[in-house]
Amino acid sequence: MNRNEQKILALIERDPYMSQQEMADALGISRPSLANLISGLIKQGKILGRAYVLPEENTILCIGGANVDRKFHLKAPSVHGTSNPATVTRSVGGVARNIAENLGRLGHTVQLVSIAGDDPEWRFIEEVSSPYMDTAMTKTLSQGATGSYTAVLEPDGEMALALADMDIYNELTPEYLEAHRSMLMRAKLLVVDLNCPKQTIKYLQDLAFSSGLQLAVIPVSAPKMERLGEDLKGVSFLILNRDEAALRLGISIHDETDWKRAVELLLEQGATTAVVTGGKDGAMAGDANGITHFPAIKTAQVEDVTGAGDAFAGGFLHAHLSGHDFHKAVRMGMLNAAKTLASSQTVRPELTETVLTKELEELK
Repeated sequence: MNRNEQKILALIERDPYMSQQEMADALGISRPSLANLISGLIKQGKILGRAYVLPEENTILCIGGANVDRKFHLKAPSVHGTSNPATVTRSVGGVARNIAENLGRLGHTVQLVSIAGDDPEWRFIEEVSSPYMDTAMTKTLSQGATGSYTAVLEPDGEMALALADMDIYNELTPEYLEAHRSMLMRAKLLVVDLNCPKQTIKYLQDLAFSSGLQLAVIPVSAPKMERLGEDLKGVSFLILNRDEAALRLGISIHDETDWKRAVELLLEQGATTAVVTGGKDGAMAGDANGITHFPAIKTAQVEDVTGAGDAFAGGFLHAHLSGHDFHKAVRMGMLNAAKTLASSQTVRPELTETVLTKELEELK
């Protein structure tokens, strides 16, 4: 055991019901780092678990993908059918994980609920993610491979092609979540991406609808929209792009009238709040109080489109949880997305609550 693990055991012996935040403060480390140390002690059999293992009631649970992202940056416009010169970078990704990091950097207590392989890729993800979230509820499988995402990016930052190996998330079953029902019920917000199986999405919708929990659903890509059932009851927030909305609704979105109609239909299907993003055209968002078009926030240069949608979701949900009104929440999401577009990182490293608030004030 390392020194911090020894200190944790000493604190637990003194007070088995000490909260994780109290232990973190006593050790001078972050709460997510403390939670991961506790998880390691449980795996070692040094502790069996006590009340402090339960998430505190202000915890956000982010359920879904945690991947290794590989990005190939083309040196010239892509030419199909031949080799293309490129440079490659490796980073952590996954929609649920990315949103978790955005929210963690913005000061929220976040728990990542995912499935990963017991492999070097997961250990890389865990190392990078642990300062911003608790990963103790992520299950590792000896026979599975951690999810991976590969993007080929044009010189202007636009995506030429993306490949995803996400089969492991089929193990994120309703049964796995039901075993952690008490944790789900204590959360102040559930965020789920559509890497999860259809029956898992339905389980979370039913749980949220019956219990009054807040649930945000974030699609991953248009092909995975079929995992979201026809009935959107239980969905507090649905955040998707125009392509995903058009595919779900079976309509074409050519102009603002079509765009507004898409939001209307999503609200009619049961979503409490629906946001349909449109890249450079901004976003169309609505709830029971009406539907509004929000113009895009311009960015000087697009460095990388990866992670912009997750940044929007993180900024929007942060604003909502912080008590800001609907319009400010959408603007904060759009601003975080715009700043992320100008970053080479999937989650921009300078992000904090103070930074985002100052950026919003400067925008006025």
